[in-house]
Amino acid sequence: MSEVRHCLPTCKLFKCAKKALTFRGKLIWCQWAEERCEVKNCVYATCLKRKLLPSGICGETVKRKTIEVEPEEVARLTVKLKGKAFRKIGEREAF
Repeated sequence: MSEVRHCLPTCKLFKCAKKALTFRGKLIWCQWAEERCEVKNCVYATCLKRKLLPSGICGETVKRKTIEVEPEEVARLTVKLKGKAFRKIGEREAF
């Protein structure tokens, strides 16, 4: 799975939201647009596993890249209290 592949209408997880997909010999035809089915340009193309990425790329073939980032120092925010909260807590600053 090191190679990124485009989704195909012949995939068992592919679904047309308009239910307009038909097979004409070796061609996979969209009855809605009256042309050959192109997953990358179709608004109604969906994946049953929700793995269809933009421009018709199959999410099953994409490997995630993770980058380790060191946590930054957490900034302490001070909140000045007024009114009822100030009377209950006193002059302390809440964090």
